[in-house]
Amino acid sequence: MDSYSRAVAYLKVLLPLAALVLMSTMFLISRGVNTDAVIPFAQKEIEDRMKGQQVTAPFFSGTTAQGDEIMVTAALARPGGDGTPAVASDLSAEFNLAEGGRITLKSESGAIHPGQNMARFSGNVTITSADGLIVETEELNTALSGLEANSPGSVRATGPIGELTAGNMRIEAKTGGGPVHILFKNGVKLLYDPQQPER
Repeated sequence: MDSYSRAVAYLKVLLPLAALVLMSTMFLISRGVNTDAVIPFAQKEIEDRMKGQQVTAPFFSGTTAQGDEIMVTAALARPGGDGTPAVASDLSAEFNLAEGGRITLKSESGAIHPGQNMARFSGNVTITSADGLIVETEELNTALSGLEANSPGSVRATGPIGELTAGNMRIEAKTGGGPVHILFKNGVKLLYDPQQPER
């Protein structure tokens, strides 16, 4: 057997053995698993998620019978149960009215009562109309079947003609498909600003 054939025979044995040695050392020298790794969630967040089902960033859109478009978003929503309504936090709603106007609404939280055809918005409720009227109140009840709402408590409003306060407020269309009106009631006070153009 010549030297070339002998070298090939040795390499056929040595190379697989060398590969086996390299693979075994790779597994033997591999890093250990860190069992003290921190879970990337705060303890309170884990506890809140364990309490019940929830939906992150829910979105709802639809159209009323009168043709008004409704879009509602929230940071978080939890489904209701027997006797308890579905609730949501950091609510934002936009109403594109059939006659061309737009109303936006924001609140800290809200609850839906389908049996009563009602949604309740609460906590720093802010309503903004397309003509620049901004209304603030602590609670607003709205119908689920159409654009109709009322605030049982006091309201504060600022707009093109000045500042206004009232004991309560109602939003509704006087006739089906007609324009939407905001009606302030009970001790209405208007601080007229003559610098603003009259409407």
